[in-house]
Amino acid sequence: MNDFNFTDILDRTGKDAVAIDPEAASFAEFPPLKEGFSRIPMWVADMNFPTAPSITKAIIDRAEHPAFGYFIPTDAYYDAIIHWQKTRNGVDGLSKEAIGYENGVLGGVVSAVRAAAAPDDKVLVHSPTYIGFTHALEDAGYRIVLSELKKDSDGIYRMDFDDMEAKLKAHKIHAVVFCSPHNPTGRVWREDELKDAMALFGQYDVTVISDEIWSDLLLSGQTHIPTQSVSDDAKNRTVALYAPSKTFNLAGLVGSYHIVYNKTLRDRVRAISSKTCYNSMNVLSMHALIGAYSETGAAWVDALREVITRNVTLACDYFNAKPGIKVTPPQGTYMIFPDFAEWCEARHTDVGAVLKAGQEVGVLWQDGRPFHGDTHIRLNLALPESRMNEAFERLDKYVLI
Repeated sequence: MNDFNFTDILDRTGKDAVAIDPEAASFAEFPPLKEGFSRIPMWVADMNFPTAPSITKAIIDRAEHPAFGYFIPTDAYYDAIIHWQKTRNGVDGLSKEAIGYENGVLGGVVSAVRAAAAPDDKVLVHSPTYIGFTHALEDAGYRIVLSELKKDSDGIYRMDFDDMEAKLKAHKIHAVVFCSPHNPTGRVWREDELKDAMALFGQYDVTVISDEIWSDLLLSGQTHIPTQSVSDDAKNRTVALYAPSKTFNLAGLVGSYHIVYNKTLRDRVRAISSKTCYNSMNVLSMHALIGAYSETGAAWVDALREVITRNVTLACDYFNAKPGIKVTPPQGTYMIFPDFAEWCEARHTDVGAVLKAGQEVGVLWQDGRPFHGDTHIRLNLALPESRMNEAFERLDKYVLI
């Protein structure tokens, strides 16, 4: 048994939470809340659960010492990452030298792209696309070339290798931002798919920036395969990016890391990161990672995966029972991406109106259009089941009628 709490409603009022205070976020716009409704956070990708107790203990233990001066990452920090990657992802031979701190995955993405491509170059990204990639790449001066994921006869998102190759060749692309597991579709890539993708990228000498921040958050029965593990060539042409932030709800502490085996590529990424003078670790963030990547943290993640799996199953059943709404069950992440195309067409409305109607009654779901889902809405299911069911009751009564 454990004392992990995934059922109580966590009151985040006054605790600096963008999730329940979207007005504080420059990147979000929500309509006014109708009178009598509370907000149910189902948009920005953080969790509405207390984090693992080993993390809060590690932070408190360190904070009890009243000095927070300059420091360097300890061996315990690197050992925790090496142990976590071995026990969770089957990674052997990872050394301290291959690990480097990143203030955030998106900062790491930009640094890695800059190591492989010049400003105004084109970068291949799959669509639907995590909105953070779009902003980070375009703000850094790159042009995005999209390769659309295609649904097969079972509704599973697949890479279109012919389209990918045509675009790599036509646009002379030498950098790709790869997402594994994929956000926002929740697709967990199989080993054969990864091998085929990496073989293609090798053929065209493409540097791969693999965002694997969701790799711990798989649904029951799924396995994450690190991109770098599928071949020797993949190991040497890939910058892999990880973080405990998504897994353990630590985004407010900041702290990610890269794994780069190729020394030349690693040196270039680190040189670019260091030139910004911002890429420095926080001492409490370091201790949070050590607390996260512990036996207690691993047990907490295993329990969390069961909770998320149940929530995803219930949510997909709920939406797929609605005529005109379709959602492909994700294999990883705690997000779903239902398609409202037929529902909207039958009612002569659009997804924007549906989105607004839900937000006005406190269901804070997210517009899928910036993710290139023109008729989609994105929902975060990392919240207590009772709260999720309350959201669905409001949708039934006020929106999906």
